[in-house]
Amino acid sequence: MTLLILGVALWWAGHLFKRAAPGLRAGMGDRGRGVVALVLLVSVVLMVLGYRGAGGAVYWGRSPALVGVNNLVMLASVYLFAAAGMKTAVARRLRHPMLLGVLLWSAAHLLVNGDAASVVLFGGIGLWALVEMAVIGRADPWVPPRGKGPKMEIFAILGTVLVYGVLAGAHYLLGYPAFG
Repeated sequence: MTLLILGVALWWAGHLFKRAAPGLRAGMGDRGRGVVALVLLVSVVLMVLGYRGAGGAVYWGRSPALVGVNNLVMLASVYLFAAAGMKTAVARRLRHPMLLGVLLWSAAHLLVNGDAASVVLFGGIGLWALVEMAVIGRADPWVPPRGKGPKMEIFAILGTVLVYGVLAGAHYLLGYPAFG
């Protein structure tokens, strides 16, 4: 569990570094991007290793109904990631579509994973997304992005279905059946 907690803490630190210590981050220049990327890579490795090796209490388990809800929420989460990157109509209406996607991802995974390690991982990342939204909201005024047209809406939907399929397949390969 220690590796998992350390990984989540590094995730928070890497993402909030620019806002928590702007002078220090600015002083690092372009090199700072590489340092932050390395910290985030290490955090992901620690989270994966920590999650796979963690034990602990189980508070609730998965049920067919929750798996179905999880899959629908995950589809929306993946779409929000696509919408953010492609500047779709949703991205022009929501200030933080990608962070909202992370929050939905977190909530969806907590629906079907009620063990202690899942609460630390998914709860920790979901809480980070909420904090990140608040920090960004206080620091920067929002200017909605310019849209890229209806063609991007279609690409976002197609990309969502493709990425969702890849993610579901990866879950099966790792031994976590996405569809029950």
